[in-house]
Amino acid sequence: MTDTSLQDLSQGETAYRKLHQAIRDGLFQPGDRLREADVARRLSLSRTPVREALRKLEADGIVEHRARIGAVIRKLERTEVVELYEMRLVLERTAAEMAAKHASDAEIDELEEVNNKIEVTVNDPATAAALNQDFHRCIYLATRNRFLLESARALNNALMLLGPTTLADAERIKTVCQQHKNIIDAIRAGDVEAAGASAEAHLQTSLRHRLKVMRT
Repeated sequence: MTDTSLQDLSQGETAYRKLHQAIRDGLFQPGDRLREADVARRLSLSRTPVREALRKLEADGIVEHRARIGAVIRKLERTEVVELYEMRLVLERTAAEMAAKHASDAEIDELEEVNNKIEVTVNDPATAAALNQDFHRCIYLATRNRFLLESARALNNALMLLGPTTLADAERIKTVCQQHKNIIDAIRAGDVEAAGASAEAHLQTSLRHRLKVMRT
């Protein structure tokens, strides 16, 4: 492989990662059309690597190509959202149970620290959403199970297609943080059953709130 092709590959991967992060951060929303020129301008990229990034995102199932329109970020239907949360419930209940068995004190302290940060992030939904992702990832990391972690990663692309975060008001954040605390307390106590039950209750509440937002 020549230096030029290596450079092109590097540029394409850079474009992919930047666009992937931009979608995750909400700069581009589900349903948005992704014009090569617009994406290149907003992310300070050239059009060729953007084209490559769009093809890769289409292979990931994040972007779809529509006739006479072009690349569009997928938008999940209600049924798909329910199916996604059903899978999250299974994985996150298992993760909480395993974390109750294996998490170190330092990892549990980190969960508390992240949750405390969420609690005071009332007027910044994007930051609250990012911290919420960190919280759940910390639980998966504490399971000491690489296969469970890989399964969780497989859901990440679908989670990006849910649309704007539901952590947009103080009351919702209060509920989320209390439910997180229930999970943390159970993990710290090594109570496997309570950890799993708390994680399931949290996901059920999140699904109900997500569906409510979709109806408005």
